[in-house]
Amino acid sequence: LRSLVTSKDAGIIIGKSGRNVAALRDSTGVKAGVSKVVQGVPDRVLSVTGTLVGVAKAYSMIVQALLDNSPDAQESAFTNPASAEGKTGVIRLLISHNLMGTVIGRQGVKIKHIQDLSHARMVASKELLPQSTERVIEVQGSIEAIRIAVQEIGKCLIEDWERGAGTVLYHPANVAGLGSRDRERLEREREFTKRAIVRTGCGTDFNRTIPIDDFYENLSLSREPFPRAMPNSSNITSREISIPGDLVGCIIGKGGSKISEIRRMSSSRISIEKVPRGDIGERRFIIRGTKEENDRVVDLLIQMVEQERERR
Repeated sequence: LRSLVTSKDAGIIIGKSGRNVAALRDSTGVKAGVSKVVQGVPDRVLSVTGTLVGVAKAYSMIVQALLDNSPDAQESAFTNPASAEGKTGVIRLLISHNLMGTVIGRQGVKIKHIQDLSHARMVASKELLPQSTERVIEVQGSIEAIRIAVQEIGKCLIEDWERGAGTVLYHPANVAGLGSRDRERLEREREFTKRAIVRTGCGTDFNRTIPIDDFYENLSLSREPFPRAMPNSSNITSREISIPGDLVGCIIGKGGSKISEIRRMSSSRISIEKVPRGDIGERRFIIRGTKEENDRVVDLLIQMVEQERERR
């Protein structure tokens, strides 16, 4: 399980001569490491690998170390569980875009359950990190709340691990290589995402802060979420999905703007049946491309339909 940490936090996690990270490994049995410093990029990536229980415990110990980071307490933070008791910490987990729905659940049911169980507060970003297909879930709460939340999130990821295949991992070095125009675009994305973020609090306020139509009208501000590839003809498959007639408009958009944006972002070809079918006038969407690309398009279409239903 990966997360974003600042360079200052990374120093606390590692400890003098690697003392803290060594204690973390000994206590939990996990493997832990932090990416190298990239000049001009404030964040680094923390990777923790091990059993579900071990990873959850490791993150709780990391939060404790970050909370208890005064010069006198840093070295003992990993060995004194009570030192940061009662304080609130925050971690920023990196989650594959394809697995975000697994963690959130239909209409937010799953993420509400995790919050109710752990008493942690969770914020899911709609923004994809630069040059990747990963997003951030921010988990805030006590040390124990974060441990429980991480363990429950881990369960979700393990249960649906196949959907994470093909994830393009975020690397801070990719941000450093961006030009000034790309940096300006990313800043616009961040500003928009602040308004488009899904905020949740102990399972009671899983709501959008902007109308969903506004979000999709601004898709052009976002980087391409689907990695492009020239598909091999032998890997081409087709998928079909039927959309109720009264919801087709939310996918096509004014003048076809939304469906055009989806087509631009994906290497799959998307065709729409012209003649409605059935009593509710369903329209069939036919997606042709690689299995991975088709699955991503179908997931996005389902998400758009569900969000439009919720908005109504």
